[in-house]
Amino acid sequence: MSQQFASLSDQLISFIEEQKIFFVGTATADSRVNISPKGMDSLRVISKNKVVWLNLTGSGNETSAHVQIIPRMTIMFTAFEGKPLILRLYGNAKVIHKNDSEWDVLYSLFKPTMGARQIFELDIDLVQTSCGMSVPLYDYVEDRKLLTKWAEAKGIEAIREYWLDKNQLSIDGIITNIGVKNR
Repeated sequence: MSQQFASLSDQLISFIEEQKIFFVGTATADSRVNISPKGMDSLRVISKNKVVWLNLTGSGNETSAHVQIIPRMTIMFTAFEGKPLILRLYGNAKVIHKNDSEWDVLYSLFKPTMGARQIFELDIDLVQTSCGMSVPLYDYVEDRKLLTKWAEAKGIEAIREYWLDKNQLSIDGIITNIGVKNR
């Protein structure tokens, strides 16, 4: 049975901190729905109603485009080991670029990572848990290092060029503002 809460409990915060993967869902009113898996120790709980996560350079930039049009976001966690649980965080998000005033303070919460592109801040207005009894059990082996190695080999200038070439528009043609904010 699902349960809804106005904020995260200490128990749910502990659950989040143990997870190796989470999923982010966003969409505008008329865009495709985007669901992205995230990992690499890239999420921090700021309070019972706020989380931030570090977004690394990738092949697309859908989340940024969507949030700048309609700020709604859902983050989902699921237990792949131990007691079954699905946890969803619903709320309004904003994208923080490297030149924004909040960047330095929030980025300091994470291990410096080449290819860090944006930070997303989610103000949680609903927390929902559900059973997750049909989610299979998986064993965590390790984080993949491919993205980090790719970014380090490319270097910051080439990454900025990549943003301008590959991350300016969503697949639906929505502007992401990464080039404007990070020149």
